[in-house]
Amino acid sequence: MKHLILIALVTFFGFSAQAQTKKNKNLKYTTEVNGTCEQCKKRIEKAAFGVPGVKTASWDISSHQLTVILNEEKSSPADLNKAIAKVGHDTKEEKATQEDYDNLHSCCKYERQ
Repeated sequence: MKHLILIALVTFFGFSAQAQTKKNKNLKYTTEVNGTCEQCKKRIEKAAFGVPGVKTASWDISSHQLTVILNEEKSSPADLNKAIAKVGHDTKEEKATQEDYDNLHSCCKYERQ
């Protein structure tokens, strides 16, 4: 009887420990996003947070670098770049349409390449 209880306990703890191991699907992603001011920063970060799976988003005005942590099971970097371009800001991977760029406030216009 003791052996049966011991086997049951070992089996139970083995399965519970196995259930707790999960793979980290979070990706730290950095890309360059064109913009000029604090208003751009708010718009870019809001667009990033609108993408499913984005946990953090921070755009630096001086370096133009957007750094995000996103869950790869919910979205991809391409989804993020499309969302940023949709609000009028070019990234290295995705260019905003002329119409989206034209909708930016005059202080937010940057030199397009």
